[in-house]
Amino acid sequence: MLRALAATGPVITSAGIILAGTFSVLMTLPVTYTFDLGFMVALGILLDTFIVRTIMVPAAVELLGDKIWWPSTATGAGALHETTEDDAAAEPARG
Repeated sequence: MLRALAATGPVITSAGIILAGTFSVLMTLPVTYTFDLGFMVALGILLDTFIVRTIMVPAAVELLGDKIWWPSTATGAGALHETTEDDAAAEPARG
């Protein structure tokens, strides 16, 4: 998780700041509706950038482990799961 944050953190942060800045341009218009829209979208993007992607997602990965990939059958770190005889014996028969 630390390696993933180190590799993608600066890119996600800079993209979030740029996108929030783009939407905050709507706050310069004299129409109240566009000001409100620009403020809320920019705030939401900044919350997603700094809270969700840097704190909540890593915490969920640490708490849930490989269950974080549900409903997919993928496992974390791109590892392939090889079926062993013990795994095959533990699985119910499909038919």
